[in-house]
Amino acid sequence: MIKTGISSAEYPLVLLRHGESEWNKLNLFTGWRDVRLTDQGEREAREAGRLMRGADLGFDLAFTSLLSRAIKTLWLSLEAMDRMWIPVTNDWRLNERHYGALQGRNKAEAVEQFGEAQVKKWRRSYATPPPPVEKTSLDFPGNDPRYAGIRRSDLPCSESLKEVLARVLPYWTGSIIPQLADGKRVIVVAHGNSLRALMKHLEGISDEAIVDVNLPTGIPRVYRLDRNWRATEARFLGDAAAIQAKIDSVQKQTQRA
Repeated sequence: MIKTGISSAEYPLVLLRHGESEWNKLNLFTGWRDVRLTDQGEREAREAGRLMRGADLGFDLAFTSLLSRAIKTLWLSLEAMDRMWIPVTNDWRLNERHYGALQGRNKAEAVEQFGEAQVKKWRRSYATPPPPVEKTSLDFPGNDPRYAGIRRSDLPCSESLKEVLARVLPYWTGSIIPQLADGKRVIVVAHGNSLRALMKHLEGISDEAIVDVNLPTGIPRVYRLDRNWRATEARFLGDAAAIQAKIDSVQKQTQRA
């Protein structure tokens, strides 16, 4: 376990991927589909809160997406920390990567149809998006009332990780860094790919290396930052062997029958 008593001032930023969702459990491409947490996902969220509280981490404000699995994870984590009162900002730019026409499809079945190399490129590469949906599709966010105030031209039909970074990075720079610069302690609860994009920036991960970065559900990643808001230290909270097992599970999703 990570040592307790670490300073929130030294580690002012925590990234947390939502707990296991119903579609994580079913091994489906989720993307912007609004899927609920499983019972296991709720337990992961509460355990993340207990880990952060046990490590003496406190937060002054939180950022999350417009998708319920991230929102619920934040709620349950803050409840476990007795910090449900902190301000929370929800923003679509922290949403999961839009998986286009793959949304709702089983990952292993997609491998059977398109081949492992192609699905890995769509799923894990930096610059290759999956096939897009039409703007008449229910999977186009412009047809969802929660995105009614956003220009349709800004909303994706499909995204690569590079395109996710293109929407996450301005939000990081314009909305989150000013709070950190003001001395605020921040938690960002979001999704596997929106957080992978932010990790790529913070940790200086190359386009090639990001392919093999897998982010487990419900495990806080704590950051020490330099004056340029880049990571000088990044580590997961919790038992190293259990965390590695969860990372390996993410990596093997396309191998399931």
